[in-house]
Amino acid sequence: MPSRRRRALAALTLAPFALAGTAVVAPSATAASPDIVIAEAYGGGGNSGATLRSDFVELANRSLEGVDLTRWTLRYYSKSGTTPQTTALSGEVKAGGRYLVQQADGANTSATPLPKPDADGTVSMSSSGARVEVVNPDGQVVDRLAWGGASPAEGVAADSTSNSTSVARTDICADTDNNAVDFTVGAPTPQNSSTPTVVCEPDDEGEPPVDEPETIQQIQGTHHISPLDGTAVNEVEGVVTAVSSSGLWIQSTSPDDDDATSEGLFVYTRSRPSAEVGDTVSVDGYVDEYRPGGSGGWDNLTTTEIVSPTVTVTGTAEVPAPVVLGEDRTAPQQVIDAEDPKNVEYDDAAFRPDRDAIDFYESMEGMQVGVRDAQVVGPTGYEIPVVPGSGVEATRTEAGGVLYSGYDRPNAMRVLVDDVLLPAGSLPDADVRDTLPGIVAGPLDYSFANFKLLATEVPTVQDGGLEREVAPEQHDRELSVAAFNVENLAPNNPQAKFDRLAAQVVTNLRSPDIIAMEEVQDASGSTDDGTVDSKATTDKLIAAIEAAGGPTYEAHWVNPQDKADGGQPGGNIRNVLLHRTDRDIEFVERSSGAADSAAEVVADKKGAHLTESPGRIAPSSPAFEDSRKPLVGEYRYRGERVFVAAVHFSSKGGDDPLFGRWQQPVRFSEDARHEQAREVRAFADDLLAADPEAKFVVAGDVNDFEFSETTDILTDILEGSGSQAMTDLPRTLPEHEQWTYVYDGNSQVLDHILVSPSLATLDGTVNGPWRPGKGKGNRPAFTYDIVHTNSPFADQDSDHDPQVVHLDLKK
Repeated sequence: MPSRRRRALAALTLAPFALAGTAVVAPSATAASPDIVIAEAYGGGGNSGATLRSDFVELANRSLEGVDLTRWTLRYYSKSGTTPQTTALSGEVKAGGRYLVQQADGANTSATPLPKPDADGTVSMSSSGARVEVVNPDGQVVDRLAWGGASPAEGVAADSTSNSTSVARTDICADTDNNAVDFTVGAPTPQNSSTPTVVCEPDDEGEPPVDEPETIQQIQGTHHISPLDGTAVNEVEGVVTAVSSSGLWIQSTSPDDDDATSEGLFVYTRSRPSAEVGDTVSVDGYVDEYRPGGSGGWDNLTTTEIVSPTVTVTGTAEVPAPVVLGEDRTAPQQVIDAEDPKNVEYDDAAFRPDRDAIDFYESMEGMQVGVRDAQVVGPTGYEIPVVPGSGVEATRTEAGGVLYSGYDRPNAMRVLVDDVLLPAGSLPDADVRDTLPGIVAGPLDYSFANFKLLATEVPTVQDGGLEREVAPEQHDRELSVAAFNVENLAPNNPQAKFDRLAAQVVTNLRSPDIIAMEEVQDASGSTDDGTVDSKATTDKLIAAIEAAGGPTYEAHWVNPQDKADGGQPGGNIRNVLLHRTDRDIEFVERSSGAADSAAEVVADKKGAHLTESPGRIAPSSPAFEDSRKPLVGEYRYRGERVFVAAVHFSSKGGDDPLFGRWQQPVRFSEDARHEQAREVRAFADDLLAADPEAKFVVAGDVNDFEFSETTDILTDILEGSGSQAMTDLPRTLPEHEQWTYVYDGNSQVLDHILVSPSLATLDGTVNGPWRPGKGKGNRPAFTYDIVHTNSPFADQDSDHDPQVVHLDLKK
């Protein structure tokens, strides 16, 4: 089974901070300065084309009283620097007055000197971008300006400058704490303390304008993007509900009556904060919409956070009770987004938590959320996918999962129980149909394109009794054909994997006559050493089957060209056909063994046969570039010719995720599968044209759903060529049995067996799976079963379930 991967909460790269008592103190301007602000900065002084000889930084006092700058400093950082150059300040700045700090001169001594400076420094400033900070005697950064891409900025950095331009505050009386908003680029205009004062208009109480404290609800807003994104906030109050190695979650103790605004919020402190669960805190900082996943997270939603924070503990309070899903609030059943907004973050995208699950969960981002008696709908992997123990009306499988039976019917009610806040490896194994008794609760987070409930206590698991299935018994007259994705099988896998797969073949599949096997690697596994042959892999599996009490199998395949078929680099993944040697089955071998030699259909007086067996279907087609080529073989079973193709189409990698920002999700990968399906369908047409009664089975991992266009192409529903339709066997099952794979709580079909008309019909009518009283003499054309042995179980040997069909060739 795949190994579990631990995931840490993603981190931003911000300046270090220090802990001070019960408060987390960050070197950051965290609110609009009530007095001293940076008015202008210029770094082109004395450079070529400069009109002024010296670099400078100009300050202004927006308060109604003078400010003594004794022991104040001005810090300068290069664009990407972390070590400042410091200039000491002194003297007083009058109310509404200016203060000029001259820095280094350039080589152009003919340029105009600055007005008489109020302080002198020696810093040679960048002409394009840098960062400057004003620091008071307590070490607090009272104002910060970053421009030209420098960081961290207040909000977003101001634009770049040149030798002839500075960056200047547009309105001295306005400080939104967003450099891009507050500053513009233009000709430098240095002013010193002799400049006439400009007193800012006081408010009704005679004080200069200041920021009012913000609430969590105001920060979260009623949208996927905070209305305060990129701005400074101050005195944001809440109680700590959970703490991680990189921050803390806070929740309002004064909730509003609007379900669209979340009451919770994550505060990113970079390392573990000193505040504890139950502490009430006041937070200053900047609002940031963090998109997890870095450059690979383009599809992800953002999480609203406060970054570069100052966190002050103010007392204690009771942690709010979690919102219990399915009881207090119920997610839309199987609707992620009912409209087509293209991007849920667009301003005009409707935000409808009552209708759309993606908005429903966003409206509780960062809050304490819980599920009672949660029902497991996907096995433990990185997380445990669950749905609430009540209020779920989605289409269910017979095993208790939620069926993904259409692009408009996903499992929108599931959340993933994550162990980020728990000790490593403590998440228990759980299978589909199990339950997590009681309440599992924690903050609602988002990462890797999924909403996640970060459990604060290790959940317990109540066994739901799900058992691995066993295929129906095969009658002697029947030929059984199975498909089995064995997930990157290689000789260096543990022997236990071979033994367990062998047990599935012998016990659960009842030793089928023919097995179309996918994901068989070469003899050196994923080691990239030029090896392409897979005899060591198939020999080891065949030996394990015999050791498990099964029959002897014989394997046939075509070695691929090195690194030409996708999969793990160096693994040279391929399809393999196995057949029993103790039954009346003969493999007709006539093959060149060349990876680029295509199997063709040739007609003779007995019908049709292949030029290559084993052979590959259209191996040189662009449809199969860097992808597994279909393998086809010709058999004789008790005098009957039977053709079997093992397929493994391109994966769904690169598609938009169900809970990503792009809605409706675009399935980019399906274009490749459509072309691959057309090649296989064309081969089927050639075979059926040569012999309309040809017995042809296509089996394997199609990597697409039973309702998909890919499957329609294979069956010929879309092509309309007038050729005979193939029957997709998963579609013949009752709906609740149509699944071969479980992904993020969605039970879905990825694996298929398709059969030609002569194998699917009695009296011209599709007659299978068998039901009493139907068909000649009560005999079916076929019996088909998806044998659920892997996908719903945490302890799995592959991530796919095998499937098997029993074909009655003597109807």
